Amino acid sequence: MRARAILPAVLAFLLLALLAAGRAGAAEEGTLEIATKSGVRVFAVELAVTDEERATGLMNRKSLPEGRGMLFDFKNDQMVSMWMKNTYVPLDMLFITRDGRIARIAENTEVLSERIISSGVPVAAVLEVVAGTARKYGIAAGDRASHPIFKRR
Repeated sequence: MRARAILPAVLAFLLLALLAAGRAGAAEEGTLEIATKSGVRVFAVELAVTDEERATGLMNRKSLPEGRGMLFDFKNDQMVSMWMKNTYVPLDMLFITRDGRIARIAENTEVLSERIISSGVPVAAVLEVVAGTARKYGIAAGDRASHPIFKRR
């Protein structure tokens, strides 16, 4: 009889442990704003800050909703190279300097490609959003991105 009384508590503990473990590896989330000539655009972003998170990026995902993206934080301005290996969703890549200025945009990248996509200039971050976003919202080089990773610099 006593074992039956303990079983619900054990199951509840295991369920909580599984939920916590699943969340432990999840990337931090937040919002990023881009000031364009036509107004401010807001994106919900996952933040990739560790080597593992940056290496994995959006690989193996079958979709990326409009208005969402991944922000790769490289901490300091440096030459950055990206690729689309194991990435099934065409993307726009926005290369952003440490002060939040968009330096370059690689539009409509080729899925599943190992072709190197270079920042062209030293940048501190890359925002990946679904292909067509930059054109749709008039996002251009020189526009400013706002996110805490740029404020701390």
